[in-house]
Amino acid sequence: MKTAFLNTPIGILELKGDANGLASLLFKDSDETNISEKVSTELLETVPAELQETVSQLQEYFEGKRKEFNLKLSPTGTDFQRKVWRQLQKIPFGKTTSYQQMANQLGDQKVIRAAASANGKNPISIIIPCHRVIGSDGSLTGYAGGLHRKKWLLEFESPSPQQSLF
Repeated sequence: MKTAFLNTPIGILELKGDANGLASLLFKDSDETNISEKVSTELLETVPAELQETVSQLQEYFEGKRKEFNLKLSPTGTDFQRKVWRQLQKIPFGKTTSYQQMANQLGDQKVIRAAASANGKNPISIIIPCHRVIGSDGSLTGYAGGLHRKKWLLEFESPSPQQSLF
């Protein structure tokens, strides 16, 4: 498994992947143990071949030049989690959905808690856009990368004051 780091407007992303695809894309906070040592300028500039396309597409995304990702993904999870993550990838750029709508789209309104749990365990943030799932009342609910990042991503993707539902 290869690792790379990318400095973004909302923090440092740690990417992990190999020839099978991107396995994880997670925010690393500066207060994490040794992160400042691990993420030196040298590491930020050294990108393994297996992760170069991911870094390139993420840079285009943060520059406002990309709305969809075309990458090989290989997240590890249960069958249900992978089903939820595939459903998340159907939420268009600039749109949001609620946990209840997601459960309905999965075919069973009773799986709302399980879908929310799978959403929270998404190992590939931004590309599998779990940040686009909000509360039924429009509120911003949990995000592993922090609510400040979720808010930033939603405003970046849809600068209008009212998010439109998918």
